[in-house]
Amino acid sequence: MSYQALARKWRPRRFTELVGQEHVVRALAHALDSGRLHHAFLFTGTRGVGKTTIARIFAKSLNCEKGPTSNPCGECGACREIDAGRFVDLLEIDAASNTGIDNVRELIDNAQYAPTRGRHKVYLIDEVHMLSKSAFNALLKTLEEPPPHVKFLLATTDPQKLPVTVLSRCIKFNLKRLTPEQIVGQMRAILGAETIAFEDEAVDVLARAADGSLRDGLSLLDQAIAHGGGKLVASDVHAMLGTVERAKVQRLIDILAAGDGAALLDEIERIASFAPDFAQVLDELASLLHRIQLLQLVPAAAGEDDAALLGLAGRLEAEDVQLWYQMAVAGRRDLAIAPTPRVGFEMALLRMLAFVPMSADAAAPTRARPSAQEPKPAPVRG
Repeated sequence: MSYQALARKWRPRRFTELVGQEHVVRALAHALDSGRLHHAFLFTGTRGVGKTTIARIFAKSLNCEKGPTSNPCGECGACREIDAGRFVDLLEIDAASNTGIDNVRELIDNAQYAPTRGRHKVYLIDEVHMLSKSAFNALLKTLEEPPPHVKFLLATTDPQKLPVTVLSRCIKFNLKRLTPEQIVGQMRAILGAETIAFEDEAVDVLARAADGSLRDGLSLLDQAIAHGGGKLVASDVHAMLGTVERAKVQRLIDILAAGDGAALLDEIERIASFAPDFAQVLDELASLLHRIQLLQLVPAAAGEDDAALLGLAGRLEAEDVQLWYQMAVAGRRDLAIAPTPRVGFEMALLRMLAFVPMSADAAAPTRARPSAQEPKPAPVRG
């Protein structure tokens, strides 16, 4: 049997299997169980957060032989055919490649006929914002007053491009980006079910790289497993993504705390030898500083952390952590206008070394400034 990508293999088939989006699931479940079903639904949100997945589950809920129900059986003919992508009364249309008025007219002409197999004829139009103006105009009348057996499920990543006349005819659900914690939880569950060995840091790095999209995260997970030869190791994931291991970033903070400029430049040189994405290194630095600050000021909110971070939290002044965090964020923003990303990264860290917060009485800095050699006087020319 051919290999199936994790994002496809682990696509949810019931509302209970969805990660996040509880606000959408609750509303749709209540509508299904009460029978108060609108004729047009619009799902918006960034890529990979579950728009088309929710739409397919909703279509299955409408046409399940034991429904309509918010918990489709998954065993009847309609459920199995929808899961397999061959249910004749679920018509999926990619608006990105079917933008014209002729495609919409064909859809409208077909809508008047009763469903062949199911209870409802469901039109799932993905990336609906790509339809042309004339196609939207042709769709409006049917979208407002469709036959009783027709449901429209629209999905888009860019709702601002939809005409107000279309928006006003739909119930709109805005899907949220998933948190790194939600993505980590799903990845751990999948890795456990697939019996794949993994390191916690590797999963954390992949979840952050997913940027709120579970589908992107699972695609990266597939790539990382292949890169690691069937297992998930932090060093392999960092090499694949061009990021730097957390221990190396912690080492930077340790050197900054010691005020050792020579050691700082040596460590930057070692990090640069891996050809990393310096923006992501600064992101990791800011993330670690955030965790250190939580350990210092609100330990109960910080959760469990390793001994190295606990040690840094005890050694550093809270003012230093705040200052370095601001410099890391500003340095990341300025990378685009730096002479090179390496120079921008190096200057951000040197700035952390150079600036020292003043103590509360403003009489002395909170830590010692790094030592610097006195400049030699210029020779006097006769």
